[in-house]
Amino acid sequence: MADPANNPERIAVIVGVGQVNDRPSDPLQGLDSLGLMEAALKEADRDAGDGWLADADSVAVVQQISFRQDNPLAQKLADAIGAGGSHAYESVGPNGDSPILLLNEAANRIARGEATIALVVGAEALRTASQRAALAAKTDLAAQNPLRKLVEGRAPGYRQRYGLTTPVDVYPLYENAGRAAYGQTLAEGQRESGEIWSRFSDVAAQTPAAWIHAPRTAEDVVEPTADNRPIAFPYTKLMVANSSVNQGAGFIVTSLAEARRRGVPDGRVIYVGRGAAAHEHDDFLMRDRYDASPSMEVCLRRTLEFNAVTADDLDLVELYSCFPCVPKMARRVIGWPVDRPATVFGGLTFGGGPIGNYMSHAVAEMVDALRGGEGSTGLLFANGGFATHNHAIVLATSPLPGAGEAHDFDCQAEADAARGPVPELVKDYAGPATIETYTVFYARDGSAKGGVVVARTPEGGRTLAKVPGEDAATIAFLTNGAAEPVGSAGEVVGGGEELVWQSA
Repeated sequence: MADPANNPERIAVIVGVGQVNDRPSDPLQGLDSLGLMEAALKEADRDAGDGWLADADSVAVVQQISFRQDNPLAQKLADAIGAGGSHAYESVGPNGDSPILLLNEAANRIARGEATIALVVGAEALRTASQRAALAAKTDLAAQNPLRKLVEGRAPGYRQRYGLTTPVDVYPLYENAGRAAYGQTLAEGQRESGEIWSRFSDVAAQTPAAWIHAPRTAEDVVEPTADNRPIAFPYTKLMVANSSVNQGAGFIVTSLAEARRRGVPDGRVIYVGRGAAAHEHDDFLMRDRYDASPSMEVCLRRTLEFNAVTADDLDLVELYSCFPCVPKMARRVIGWPVDRPATVFGGLTFGGGPIGNYMSHAVAEMVDALRGGEGSTGLLFANGGFATHNHAIVLATSPLPGAGEAHDFDCQAEADAARGPVPELVKDYAGPATIETYTVFYARDGSAKGGVVVARTPEGGRTLAKVPGEDAATIAFLTNGAAEPVGSAGEVVGGGEELVWQSA
């Protein structure tokens, strides 16, 4: 039997990438998500030398939220590009790890001989969708925030009653816990965020497909101003994902043999390595900790091991960047220095944050960078949900170990074994406690609306307590950096559905 590692029919490569930005002056003339996906795949087809789309065996779509009424889009897209006989499907949810998951699945499908040409694509037209909704409702754009619209009308659960509703409410819990665990002061933690984000802005400024081309200093990123208002402590507007974009990106995965048959030059072929995936509990209150992620660590370490590379072998990385805590955790796992860019696209603030499809843009830019001689090996790390889903993979200019062999990328059992005990959630606790982590929420004028403390009871349980906006002393204690709030003592007081935190 032929060695699959030497069988070019089974070796997965990327041969075409495409990206689209849509900035219509009239939102009624803008492309919807389906239109952006079609345009991105046509760009990828041109990049690969034309003639690939109609012959695709598989069309995989990252689920979109901009025009939810149009879902599912996979078969509609397959029909639009003429891939009538293809297997069309979309990701389960618009999660940030979806493009890497779909890439890994495509590579495995080619390795098993189940497909010869696989397309992966996604898009969000959130800017156009929000503008159209604002026009129809005669409101301003802020009232049409698509992420908050997703949860409107739902009965608030336990965490929502304390303000923990969307990702921007939750990721600061990891940020503040991480800073304390790293032994950083508030100023040091913010400086690290600013340095990483400043380099993101520099990369985006040199990347035509990025949404924002405006370099920012580290001070610009972290300093609250009228144009950079605080969102959820310690994050400012320039530290969070920019979802108000119209962006599409996709890529063509095929076998090395098919690439050669179609005349793709060897220098334009990028090899797909092995990936690894693991996730945390869907309920972020059921995590073992907030200063690290066992599933992220397993995902990243295993990806490097599966491809027989170390951080020193990596020329380029894309460390997912919805919020600073994610690349901060990831770079510590792989040993990536803060003074090297952790992106090839520009990050979700500057490159653009099209919900679940950011990493399709990162794949496209990584392919272009490797083709352009910027290195031979690149790591792509994706994160989704509420620091929930993790998936990483390696791309290279030459075959990686295991090329041509299907690979089980599920590392969940190992991640579960690495996880510590999960504290019992005690929703009605009152009494002494210590701060495990926290955040403060801000109004659009920059004033503090209130905050939330994740507290640990003397028995080791976990509970939530709110910080009223009018409690200026506690808000100041949590945000001024004079002392580290994490680990400090206090008391959960009150009764009913919303308990209140009082610092000692």
